[in-house]
Amino acid sequence: MNAIEATNLGKCYTRKGLGAPTLFGALTGSFRQKSEPFWCLRGANFEIPAGRTIGVIGPNGSGKSSLLGLTAGTITPTEGHVRTHGRISSLLELGAGFHPDLSGRENVYLNAALLGIPREDVRKKFDRIVDFAELREFIDMPVKHYSSGMYVRLGFSVAVEVDPDILLIDEVLEVGDISFQLKCLDRIRDFQKRGKTLLFVSHALQTVEEFCHEAFLIHHGKLVDRGD
Repeated sequence: MNAIEATNLGKCYTRKGLGAPTLFGALTGSFRQKSEPFWCLRGANFEIPAGRTIGVIGPNGSGKSSLLGLTAGTITPTEGHVRTHGRISSLLELGAGFHPDLSGRENVYLNAALLGIPREDVRKKFDRIVDFAELREFIDMPVKHYSSGMYVRLGFSVAVEVDPDILLIDEVLEVGDISFQLKCLDRIRDFQKRGKTLLFVSHALQTVEEFCHEAFLIHHGKLVDRGD
């Protein structure tokens, strides 16, 4: 059974060029910026069997994060579609799903709600989330005072403790201290043993080689290769 299936998946944005305004155009307001389509991802076709760990690699700006956002459903495709089977949890960017003026405690419930997790389930898992994040001392502090490493700790803890079938991670594990990174990688190993599906973007190729069954290579918005 496939956990993720994508067919002709693509996302296009409108990019406005600066053009070359004349003095007359600037004064009269007749100057109009030129718009052109920008495909951050296009024509992606793939299937990921349940229980596989896939690394997504490629240069900055190549479309890796867009692929994860489309899979997570936080980005709407312009063309094609992606289907997922099972509960998805994601850690797509630093601070995503958190409100800066709310405390860590309040943001745990907010983040879980965005993932579709019932409040009662979060209440049962709350202590485990905080203990894994090692933020008991700071859990009632507004997260706008958190460091980037603290954001990652809390976000990853929520993402894994809701026990997803599919876990999507976008580079953020490379932020923060090495001890917590190792702790996260141990949890990823546990997920793999339990047959979970993982899709993560990383520039740490050694980590991709060690943990992934295969990798997707994204370049200029295209899935140009996949394999070991």
